[in-house]
Amino acid sequence: MVRLRIALAIAGLMGLAACQPNDTASPPTHSAFARGTHGSFNPAPGGAPGDWTSQARDYANSRYSPLNQINTSNVGRLRAAWTFSDGALYGHEGAPLVSGNTMYTVSPFPNRAFALDLTKPGAPIKWVYDPAPSPMAIGKACCDPVLRGWAVGDGKLVYNLLDAHVVAVDLKSGKELWRTKMADVSRGTTMTMAAFIVGNKVFVGNSGGEMGVAGWFAALDLGTGKELWRAYATGSDKDVKIGPRFKPLYPQYAGKDLGLKTWPPGMAQHGAGSSWGFVSYDPELNLVYYGTSNPGPRVPSQRPGDNLWTSAVFARDADTGEAVWAYQFTPHDQWDYDGVNEMMLLDLPINGKLRHTLVHFDRNTYAYVLDRATGEVLKADTFAPQNWSTGFDWKTKRPIINPAKIPKVGEEVKNICPPDIGQKDWEPPSYSPRTGLIYAGIFNICMDLTNHKVSYIAGTPYDGMEMYRHSVDGKGGDWGALIAWDPVAGKRAWSIPEKFMVMSGTIATAGDLVFYGTTDGWFKAVDARNGKLLWRQKLSSGVIGQPITYLGPDGRQYVAVASGVGGAAMVQSALPGFPARGSTLYVFSVDGLDVNGGKPTARRGGP
Repeated sequence: MVRLRIALAIAGLMGLAACQPNDTASPPTHSAFARGTHGSFNPAPGGAPGDWTSQARDYANSRYSPLNQINTSNVGRLRAAWTFSDGALYGHEGAPLVSGNTMYTVSPFPNRAFALDLTKPGAPIKWVYDPAPSPMAIGKACCDPVLRGWAVGDGKLVYNLLDAHVVAVDLKSGKELWRTKMADVSRGTTMTMAAFIVGNKVFVGNSGGEMGVAGWFAALDLGTGKELWRAYATGSDKDVKIGPRFKPLYPQYAGKDLGLKTWPPGMAQHGAGSSWGFVSYDPELNLVYYGTSNPGPRVPSQRPGDNLWTSAVFARDADTGEAVWAYQFTPHDQWDYDGVNEMMLLDLPINGKLRHTLVHFDRNTYAYVLDRATGEVLKADTFAPQNWSTGFDWKTKRPIINPAKIPKVGEEVKNICPPDIGQKDWEPPSYSPRTGLIYAGIFNICMDLTNHKVSYIAGTPYDGMEMYRHSVDGKGGDWGALIAWDPVAGKRAWSIPEKFMVMSGTIATAGDLVFYGTTDGWFKAVDARNGKLLWRQKLSSGVIGQPITYLGPDGRQYVAVASGVGGAAMVQSALPGFPARGSTLYVFSVDGLDVNGGKPTARRGGP
């Protein structure tokens, strides 16, 4: 397959402030590729420039839009064109999708889907689909009954239900086409991740790492909903789908049945490793990439060993599910750091050579750059404050653990940085080939941690961690920031401090803009080259979702984002100024003009 590339931009990054955290040294960068040298990515599967039909817009997880009608010269004129409420007062973490003249959005529990007609002022509802999932799922969801996204393909809207089903809905009529049960919610398995479509396959994974579930990742037939294959994160090589194609690049991954042998006897079957983050795909290699969650229970002294393959990334053959390689970000994860955060597929000049890479901002605070064909670790730099590790061991390719920050049963260990939710949680960053920078919302928080032993009982928490989170300085300082990260140099180019955690996704555009939201309810646009604030709007609730931009049927560019605080952002709920929950989708345009030049309109779709 011919690799489609976004052309390398020429514009330099001179004058950007080098605001850096305490970075861990990486292998030296060749002088031929100076700081700010640009990379590229494969924009497949393409599609109309004005559409946005998957959560990241492309297989590479770039979240980059080629639209530039809205740019640095006119973004200050953005006004609300219309709004829509789905009526669900849980965390709104997904991005609305646009295909043709229709917008598709899905609420958190009860997971109602709405099709909105973009050809008419105010985008009236075309249809509503109510799947009526089991209310039992609310009590099984660890961290709010959220949904992180949905996908459009082959005339279908496909998404996960909290009660561990996957549904496909006809785009034109809203009629259910198929519904597949993936697990028994009564035993603790829920599904909150965004379904991911490649060709005739839908890829999904489970949630429930705090409930002692067996983590898995599966492929379904897009036409029928039939399960094609399922691979587990723990267990025998057969369960994990490790066979002759698996290439263990590092010694710790060589051997048989490591998904059993790196666990105490009998514990792997409840070892978690669930997959609730975003998926990416390389069409040349035909590999899908995804991360696995924390091991279970979260009390490390009860499960000595590396606990493979939790807190890791897998590269799998999209057709067969066979594992081709894997890498564990946090061996024997003792802090609930997971490995589920997004994998961005970027082509970058590393050490004087163009490499086809996978870039991953882990909750453990290392920004990893791996070779996406082999899993070779090319870079590992810290992007925010951390003290659980004293550095990265380039011989073993593992972080070096700080013994002072190891959890102990019955004892409080203070000031572990980052906390369990990391210095970046699931919220996805974006990449601009025009600047060569990645734009990520991050945290500046730590935790005081106490462990207690737990026993496994199906459908109940298999946890054992008690955390008190606080600002890094312990004095109520800023809890978050937006950073622009140079993945070649492994350093920040600039950053914007925020009082609250930045838990929204970001998007970058060809108009040299970056859009993001804050958990206290500000939606902002900044200059992608220097971080200058160009526009902001206070919304009715906090922003933890993912913005998009699209062309309406009138040819006008719009920007959309959901407000509705919830999820892990609730760890800040006691802070002054934290907003109420909400359920409103906002759509902005220059001067607030709606289709046919209409004035701003509000719609409500929930009860």
